[in-house]
Amino acid sequence: MESECLVCSEEFNVAPDTLAGEILACSACGQEHELLMVDGSPKLGLAPEIEEDWGE
Repeated sequence: MESECLVCSEEFNVAPDTLAGEILACSACGQEHELLMVDGSPKLGLAPEIEEDWGE
């Protein structure tokens, strides 16, 4: 699947065996994307930021 970075619009390839929830990084700008399943179709979204866990 060909996709486009949501930040810099660089095109990159998403392998067909990529699973929903996997994190993919744009090779041009480094932005991380998460593969989401929307109505049964794969779609890229911005990956959530890693937050500190103050409970540990």
